[in-house]
Amino acid sequence: MTRRLFWEDMYAREFDAKVVSVESGRIVLDQTAFNPRGGGLVSDTGMLGGSRVKEVVKEGDEIFHVVESTGEMGHGSTVHGVLDWERRYRIMRMHTSAHILSAVVNGETGALITGNQISPDESRVDFNLEDFSKEKMSGYIDKVNTAARRGLDVRTYFMKREEALANPGFVKLANAMPPSLDELRIVEIGDVDTQADGGVHVKNTKEIGEVIGLRVDNKGKSNRRLYFTVS
Repeated sequence: MTRRLFWEDMYAREFDAKVVSVESGRIVLDQTAFNPRGGGLVSDTGMLGGSRVKEVVKEGDEIFHVVESTGEMGHGSTVHGVLDWERRYRIMRMHTSAHILSAVVNGETGALITGNQISPDESRVDFNLEDFSKEKMSGYIDKVNTAARRGLDVRTYFMKREEALANPGFVKLANAMPPSLDELRIVEIGDVDTQADGGVHVKNTKEIGEVIGLRVDNKGKSNRRLYFTVS
């Protein structure tokens, strides 16, 4: 299984690794700082061994780097990886914002998340709500920014699955449960939010900047989609 450097240091911009396998333009490394697509997050991009990394995907326990050209990268060779840092950092800021937003909306309404997409420029979170006006969106965004300005530390740690699931607040998804693992990775944002999550985040909420609500879409009788960005 690929060592997940992005869990150990989410601020690592470069790394060295050995190639485990190369097949059809997809490279598996012994370790990587590239966060793969999943959980609503787009993947990191960047450079690997002189080739552009177009996408990173996870299949089972393996992480595959989809590159434009494998070049001379072969089994056992050492390669240098460089992340598109500006893109990654915006994803981290967006993702932490989404967690705070989900906690605010859940606390105000009891609503759960029915879907999400975290991208560097524009992100969105879907909630199982019937009523979600622009005015309410503005109020929720204000609460998110108030929490972010408090400078809350963001911690990650692992917890036994049964222990985590015993706390309803750890799971805010309406139609899915965390993966069937003995231990779950937990992301804790001060006293605002704690939930199971495998993605990348900032260390402190002051790094988020300003969260800006963009629009609300009606995606069905009980499904409202809130778009936002950060500045």
